[in-house]
Amino acid sequence: MSEPLRIALVGATGLIGSQVIRACMGRSDVRLVAVARREVKLPKGARMELFVAESENWGEVLEALRPTALICALGTTWKKAGESEEAFRAVDHELVLDTARAAQVAGVERLVAVSSVGADPLSRNFYLRVKGEVETELSKVGFKRLDLLRPGLLKGERGDDRRLGERLGIIASPIVDPFLNGKWRKYRSIDALAVAQGAIGFAGRRAGGRFTHENDSIRRSAREWVKLGG
Repeated sequence: MSEPLRIALVGATGLIGSQVIRACMGRSDVRLVAVARREVKLPKGARMELFVAESENWGEVLEALRPTALICALGTTWKKAGESEEAFRAVDHELVLDTARAAQVAGVERLVAVSSVGADPLSRNFYLRVKGEVETELSKVGFKRLDLLRPGLLKGERGDDRRLGERLGIIASPIVDPFLNGKWRKYRSIDALAVAQGAIGFAGRRAGGRFTHENDSIRRSAREWVKLGG
């Protein structure tokens, strides 16, 4: 019997991170550990380790844990950032890159990072520009394998921390999604659980390189990973 895949997770309190934890429950082929700046309320039945440390010490924690892969689901929202570009960039840019670099130095071979559909370092949209800049910089860090996930509109429980446009988009998605075809297909909505499952699936792949995944690729990875556990 092969050893379980050792995965470290940062961003456990967010929508995708919380679903990564739920997806790993009951799975013997994955050993998940979370690294966070504060205590995280784990779902009932979750069997995993949680290490709390200041972000500047995450590299030391990862070096001690020696995971094969890191899933980075770090990210804030415009509301939580106080509608400040500087505060938003501090998390979605600086913290993501600092964590990735520390992980690579600690010997982590694979990184799966959650980005966004439309990420582009030249975008006029601040959010998409930051995501694109981060993707570019992550490609330079030196991981054996880098998977960049660009999901469309995320569906899942995020409490009241959604913009009005997001809430309306989710409500309309069953009607709108079928009309998004061709180059627009990548903008369809997608369940956060599917993104989490897809991220775990990519974390287990050994082939080296840099890969970018949109909705269809993410869903395929999710289905394959779920099937492996069946």
